[in-house]
Amino acid sequence: MNETKSNQNEEELHGSFRDKINTIGEDGKRAWVYPKRPKGKMYNYRWIVASILLTLLFAGPFIKYKGEPFMLFNIFERKFIIFGQLFWPQDFHLIVLAFITFIVFIILFTVIFGRIFCGWVCPQTIFMEFVFRQIEYLIEGDYHQQRKLARAPWNFDKIWRKSLKHLIFYAIAFLISNTFLAYLIGIDQLELLVKEGPQANIVSFVAIILFSGVFYFIFAFFREQVCLIACPYGRLQGVLLDSKSIVVAYDYKRGEPRGKHNPLENRPETGKGDCIDCKSCITICPTGIDIRNGTQLECINCTACIDACDSIMERVGLPKGLIRYDSEKGISERKKSIFNARTIAYSAVLTILLFVVGTMFTLRSDVETTILRVPGTLFQEYGPDEFSNVYKVQLVNKTRTDLPVELRLESSDGDIKIMGDPIVVKGGDIKEANFLVILKRNELKASNTPIVIGIYSGEKLISDYKTTFIGPNNLDK
Repeated sequence: MNETKSNQNEEELHGSFRDKINTIGEDGKRAWVYPKRPKGKMYNYRWIVASILLTLLFAGPFIKYKGEPFMLFNIFERKFIIFGQLFWPQDFHLIVLAFITFIVFIILFTVIFGRIFCGWVCPQTIFMEFVFRQIEYLIEGDYHQQRKLARAPWNFDKIWRKSLKHLIFYAIAFLISNTFLAYLIGIDQLELLVKEGPQANIVSFVAIILFSGVFYFIFAFFREQVCLIACPYGRLQGVLLDSKSIVVAYDYKRGEPRGKHNPLENRPETGKGDCIDCKSCITICPTGIDIRNGTQLECINCTACIDACDSIMERVGLPKGLIRYDSEKGISERKKSIFNARTIAYSAVLTILLFVVGTMFTLRSDVETTILRVPGTLFQEYGPDEFSNVYKVQLVNKTRTDLPVELRLESSDGDIKIMGDPIVVKGGDIKEANFLVILKRNELKASNTPIVIGIYSGEKLISDYKTTFIGPNNLDK
């Protein structure tokens, strides 16, 4: 009777994860997660990836190409530089296509490899696990010391440790905020703001302080709740994953039934699986879950449990890989097949999008031209048998060199006269000018005559622009 009751309690305990979030206690309050400091082969690989990404992030604003930032997302002036290439609002369709391609790639990648992006590349994970938590380990110690410090009264030791930690946390958040600001306005402009001081740029200074406060709150207090509550990608994985998706998985076929380790017994003979129920996979998890319960919303595929389990298996003389990268199908059927109809379809769509985006980026013109008739103007007589229209041209130079531009009438026998100085568009700049299109009466076939204007730099045709020429209705008179 007692054994039956014990088994029922154990089943309820193992199934309770489906009814509540692990970071919420029985009293409804936040259950703080104190993960053990990870170590192992996978963790070392993640350190390499995190180091590369952090280096690129903080060094990015200082990298320049032909005098301009290598990466710039200036939403204030609507100027973007991506990998050294200038983009303007006129290229917004390319950005949209590139964004759609990225979303499809994320979907395809998730279908095949699960939530590996979250554990290896996501900025939230990179900053939390490899920056802020490392400082926490250094100041407060490993998870045992952190728990003990949290329960301790507010004595001198606790006050100085907590104060130092949060001071460093805010300093790093301030550095991160300024780095992101450098990507928005450029490192030169940021240096100018710093030299001028807060008094000369009070609005910008207050904004950066508040923005730093948001970063500080996320990494000092909100932490794993971003992945559990706020991140939409975590919700998407529920509809994207299938039985063939590669995830961090527990091999229940090999591990169950669990039992404590006894070096004097033969586990297969006793009917025990390889899981010795040491709970190392739980104490090391940054979101506080038990991976042995299967794929869960909270799992970010960080591989910390893989390293923890492998180290235990090595110590007790059992094969590694009880927790590993695998699929549900691979564990249940011992088959590894990641390609199915859905992944093939996503791959086809992704390939087409990559080809379309690549082609459009390749064929992108150096100068974007917009020609409009000046509002409120009609045709004017220009001599005894000629008529003129006034147009405004806007030229966006997407290169870094100054371009002299000449407008030529391609479709009709007429003339174009620039109103003002010859047009020269500076590199990475926008130029506007007014000009006259002059046509003879015999060139006008109707009150609205289609014309084509060629945009030349020297003798090179950059592009052509189609518009209409307004003439009188009584052309026969």
